Amino acid sequence: MRKMRRTDRERDRAFAEAVVDKCLYAVLATVNDDGSPYCVPLSIVRDGEWIYFHCAGGGHKIDNLKSRNRVCLSCVGDAVEPPDYFTVVYESAIVSGLAEEALDDAEKKRALRLLCERHTPANMAAFDAEMNREYKATAVWKIHIEEISGKQRPPPEPRV
Repeated sequence: MRKMRRTDRERDRAFAEAVVDKCLYAVLATVNDDGSPYCVPLSIVRDGEWIYFHCAGGGHKIDNLKSRNRVCLSCVGDAVEPPDYFTVVYESAIVSGLAEEALDDAEKKRALRLLCERHTPANMAAFDAEMNREYKATAVWKIHIEEISGKQRPPPEPRV
């Protein structure tokens, strides 16, 4: 991974993983056939060295992933706009890796459970019924974390 310009804001892998684990959503960057970029927000969950997301079985994102599976994922954790300052206090993580479809039935079901436990924990009583309705139409993809970096913009120094 390219060296971060603002090394004073660089954080360790554990920090970056924590940002991935708490971000409300992440933005996946892929490449179109003509070389132009395409990005899309996703609900994600991390399980060790893998990040999972669910989607439909086809579409723009899937076309890109099937032809060029090297991806970048951008995650933002906490972000605050402090009053009276021209800045945003934030924390972020960038993940690079290779995406592949989770085709193993047990892995796909486990990933969907992890996604739902993370994003809709209050609805888990209805998980099995939802799986029965939507499972066949749902694809699960995973990104192996090859590189990950964390960054944090700390609060500004108080003005005197």
